[in-house]
Amino acid sequence: MWCQRLAWLLRGWRGSTGHRWPWLSRDPGPVLAAPARCRPTAPASPCCAWQLHQDHLELRYRSTVMRLDFVWLRDHCRSASCYNTKTNQRSLDTASVDLAIRPQAVRVDETTLFLTWPDGHVTRYGLEWLARNSYEGQKQQVMHPRILWNAEIYRQAQVPSIDCRSFLETNEGLKEFLQSFLLYGIAFVENVTPTKEDTKILAERISIIRETIYGRMWYFTSDFSRGDTAYTKLALDRHTDTTYFQEPCGIQVFHCLKHEGTGGRTLLVDGFHAAEQVLRQAPEHFELLAKVPLKHEYVENVGGCHNHMIGVGPVLNVYPWNNELYLIRYNNYDRAVFNTVPHDVVRRWYHAHRALTTELRRPDNELWVKLKPGKALFVDNWRVLHGREAFTGYRQLCGCYLTRDDVLNTARLLGLQA
Repeated sequence: MWCQRLAWLLRGWRGSTGHRWPWLSRDPGPVLAAPARCRPTAPASPCCAWQLHQDHLELRYRSTVMRLDFVWLRDHCRSASCYNTKTNQRSLDTASVDLAIRPQAVRVDETTLFLTWPDGHVTRYGLEWLARNSYEGQKQQVMHPRILWNAEIYRQAQVPSIDCRSFLETNEGLKEFLQSFLLYGIAFVENVTPTKEDTKILAERISIIRETIYGRMWYFTSDFSRGDTAYTKLALDRHTDTTYFQEPCGIQVFHCLKHEGTGGRTLLVDGFHAAEQVLRQAPEHFELLAKVPLKHEYVENVGGCHNHMIGVGPVLNVYPWNNELYLIRYNNYDRAVFNTVPHDVVRRWYHAHRALTTELRRPDNELWVKLKPGKALFVDNWRVLHGREAFTGYRQLCGCYLTRDDVLNTARLLGLQA
């Protein structure tokens, strides 16, 4: 998977300062001989071995070497007194755990780690659970499996649209839709009645609608009713929406209700595919785009609409433990004054931004689709950039923003990794 390649490249790359990313190294500390009472009571399993250090337990299970802090091990105890299995919530008061705690006894069998603490409390961990949930285990895993695409890859995949009735009335149709959406960042529903009301029903099938300064459901025409270039007939370059929110909207829904004219095709670009190309060609550019915070701003004074929104964050956002890219914030229209870095970083950032822009604008990365009445488009606004060619005549769209948490929640309840 590309995320694993990403992590490998970043772990191996050294920047101009000669330092690796700080979270990728960890000093295990001095090794201490285990006291007699902490030695295994039975021969160690061939697939498992352990050793006590000053402040953590080093545990090798199969191919994973885990370094587990003693406080972490006490804090995550799943015994009845420490964890409520009915509510799936922690009962233990973490602040009551001695930060210098050490186990009095350690035992490991084929499947389980047993720890006895100074007060006599016993913690049991399944080795599989530890391998999945340790730092070392997590950095090997992908949070959100994806298929990166350019226009040709997406067309060859022949990703099916989902019929509206199947989407609304069956879990199978909903699951197929969500699987496509999670993998590609876009998905289509066909045979939707071209009204705002029916589009609202569609959206609420997978999420709560996120209310913003634009309302809940909105109509979208070229009447310049809002202070935004989108409310014109002009072409729009590729971008993600609401970069000026502290948390940009997760999913956007588009449904063309009417178009009496020419042009107006929708442009879609997989931002994660473009970012991977930057990582391959110039990892120092990727690192800079992932570390430098930017301000995006929306200032509006049109009619009764008065808004001044500011969002701050880097262009590329990655999970620090596995370097998996999870959000791209790219909108040249709304980027505010660039004043968040010292002068010696500015030019390097512009070079990095140019490298990403070049990839985003490659013609083979552009997927053009004509939105027509009855065909609704769902876009992952944290991943896929959208744009529009100029158009003539009267064109009306409706749509909304969805809360990302609710969409992912729906997917998980259907058994998908999200």
